[in-house]
Amino acid sequence: MQKVSREILVDKAISLLNQGVVKAVFGWRKGEFDYDVTPAVFTTEKDIKENFVFNGFCGANFSKYLVAKTVNFDGKILVFLKSCDTYSFNQLLTEHRFDREKVYAVGIPCDGMADISKVKEIAGDGVSKIDFEGDMMKVTTLYQDEPVEIKLGDVLLERCYNCKSKKHVAYDELIGEDGEVLDSNRFDEVAKLEAMTPDERFAFWQGELSKCLRCNACRDVCPACTCEKCVFDNPNSGVENKAAANSFEEKMFHIIRAFHVAGRCTDCGECSRVCPQNIPLHLLNRKFIKDINQFYGEYQAGEQVGSRAPLVNYTTEDVEPCDVFKGGEENA
Repeated sequence: MQKVSREILVDKAISLLNQGVVKAVFGWRKGEFDYDVTPAVFTTEKDIKENFVFNGFCGANFSKYLVAKTVNFDGKILVFLKSCDTYSFNQLLTEHRFDREKVYAVGIPCDGMADISKVKEIAGDGVSKIDFEGDMMKVTTLYQDEPVEIKLGDVLLERCYNCKSKKHVAYDELIGEDGEVLDSNRFDEVAKLEAMTPDERFAFWQGELSKCLRCNACRDVCPACTCEKCVFDNPNSGVENKAAANSFEEKMFHIIRAFHVAGRCTDCGECSRVCPQNIPLHLLNRKFIKDINQFYGEYQAGEQVGSRAPLVNYTTEDVEPCDVFKGGEENA
């Protein structure tokens, strides 16, 4: 899966820490289970050696965490960035959400991260241990005598199956060789939704969004959601609520959030990765990305620092409403 080992990252982190280049390290720490890997900050060599983890479940995009961490931080912090993470990194820099001088970014290669829900579909529930051996994982459960062997490529996160780029667009140092922008099939599922009738599409999203717990995990992990006070947490907004009171509020939260990140979403897929209900929230964002590409020309948020999204960059060639809705429902 990933083409870089834990040992290489540990050595790099300890080296930069001991040289005084950085004062802290963003890394992954083992959680309650082998697949429950969580972002963490390391400040000592001992902690890194004992607790730093890197395996097929290190999917977290660290870009969002830099927003809060660098505010009052004295010195630089090391952050390891997969190629997809670097787009969010650049987008946040464009929006002046963290101080670049406080970050030392190391780009790392990645061939995709595993989706634990897909692992459980094959191995079953009660996963107690996961061992990685090359491109395979051995999954031990409480209900089977022998470990179940699973090929990592068969249980990738959706965003990794449809990876848009192996190219790092931001880093101070790069481990290994850089990749290329890929000819991804990431808009195929959006096209399937567009081919549905309005009633079919409504039923699809009604079924998916009705699962929402309003845990706010999607919003909290999203690199494009960095408002100090979210409208849904503001009692004066008229839309503050934690649990949906009806089906309208059920959908309103996600639709409004999708509009708020339109043109800024880098399609990192974190929203869907952390959703405890496995709602394909990334499809809402991809619909906006697909439409922006169609109506305004190809645009990838975060590809370059300082780039202006088409929605905030008016030109006399901008598409007009009559052009958007020409042909009726097919473009709606």
